Amino acid sequence: MQVIGLCRFSYPAVGGFQVEHASIEERIAFLYNEERLEERFRLFEAVALPCLREQTDPDFHLIIVIGDSLPARHESRLRDLVADMPQIEIQKHAPQQQRPIMKEILNAARRDPAAPCLQFRYDDDDAVSVDFIERLRQTIDDCAGLVARHRAVAVDFNMGYVAEFGPDGISASEIHRPYYVAALGMYVRSGAPLTIMNFAHEKILRFMPTITLADAPMFVRGHHSSNDSRQKAVKPVPVTPLNAEQKAEFEARFALRDGLVRQVFSNGISDPSGASAT
Repeated sequence: MQVIGLCRFSYPAVGGFQVEHASIEERIAFLYNEERLEERFRLFEAVALPCLREQTDPDFHLIIVIGDSLPARHESRLRDLVADMPQIEIQKHAPQQQRPIMKEILNAARRDPAAPCLQFRYDDDDAVSVDFIERLRQTIDDCAGLVARHRAVAVDFNMGYVAEFGPDGISASEIHRPYYVAALGMYVRSGAPLTIMNFAHEKILRFMPTITLADAPMFVRGHHSSNDSRQKAVKPVPVTPLNAEQKAEFEARFALRDGLVRQVFSNGISDPSGASAT
């Protein structure tokens, strides 16, 4: 079954942000601010990409949506970061209403609209477990009777971590949070034009059956200065630096390497192994 993911990399959509802007020009200026983009690139490189590279089931298609006004040097940097990943496709689009354009992109990505598919959203500052794709497929197989009776079924892995990343490495706190964007997937029946972007992630349970699994940590939600959801007053989540055992778990489950995080956020030369550059 085809698995399609969708990631917006600073795409200047009309709507779709909790932080409001008076004009699309103001939104573009906010998203393309050099300091903000630098943080997003570091998170993308050190947090979001490693777990995708190491998926136990590598058969997925991730579309990264960027704006057609993203400066060429940033587009080139993004393409360089994913050049070794055949699963990833970068698409450029002019600013449009978020939900219609994202639904259009997802439906156009279906190799066979007459066949069912699985879909997920992916933020450029989060990580999922290295077995996320495998478990998403397996869960749908395990629930074949339920799936057969519905146009859409959501799969919610609600156990994970909130984490902060910087030159001192990774600090995190374990959480149970239902219907986060991270580690939330959706089955779509053959012929149905529904997409995971039809629904606000926290409201998806209103529109379809959902399967919840809380048997293992499956996501890492990045908290940092440029979170759209944290630009307004929100309750902080206390985090603590990972100990040696937790560092090993983060590497095994999420391909998150404390050494690589320290390196990338210290302006070091990136090394996929997480070893220090000399």
